[in-house]
Amino acid sequence: MLEIKEVDISYGEMSVIKKVSLEVKEGELVTVIGANGAGKTTLIKAIMGIKDITSGEILLDGVDISKLPPWKRPELGIGYVPEGRRVFPNLTVDENLRMGAYKVKDKVKARASIEKVYGMFPVLKERSTQLANTMSGGEQQMLAIGRALVLEPRILLIDEISMGLMPILVNTSFKIIKELNDAGITVLIVEQNANKVLKIAHRGYVLETGTIAIEDTAKHLMENDTVRKAYLGG
Repeated sequence: MLEIKEVDISYGEMSVIKKVSLEVKEGELVTVIGANGAGKTTLIKAIMGIKDITSGEILLDGVDISKLPPWKRPELGIGYVPEGRRVFPNLTVDENLRMGAYKVKDKVKARASIEKVYGMFPVLKERSTQLANTMSGGEQQMLAIGRALVLEPRILLIDEISMGLMPILVNTSFKIIKELNDAGITVLIVEQNANKVLKIAHRGYVLETGTIAIEDTAKHLMENDTVRKAYLGG
């Protein structure tokens, strides 16, 4: 479904992603793990078109989307949950979800999608008139996921979902991602918490200083001595 081919990304003169190639097949839950500063967020931003690539290709269903503007990519079925949640703080929960559906011309369909999200996350329904900035971190994370889901994406890109959350909320977040994947949504998640994400992923890539160092099944990555020492606490 999604293929990254020999992608380079730079910030000025500094190269941060170097000849990275990876793929995500339909129905998979794939993760990219790595230390802070490895280039994970930059890679996700490039797939969404928020960061330009220097060279290489980003393919969706075999079609190069590298030159498409960011606002066109959700129309192709790509959902995005950004790092740090990034909800609209001064809008209500319902207004945040409506912003996620702003490209849907059929308002009845848009409302049905929002109600579907409320069915997945009942707490959002309870908080529908509450301002997003008054919610807990975990509730905001649910809102960020829900906002990405209202366009009914085929593939969901998730950036550091565990960042800034209490441990119990981290567990809940990963449980939700697993359930979404089980329901048929393809997922690519970049994540620093390797322990948690490898337990739900099918396959994974280890990104080190902008290059793919290791690629394997999630099970084999958890058993890999190098990965265990560097990312799993021994």
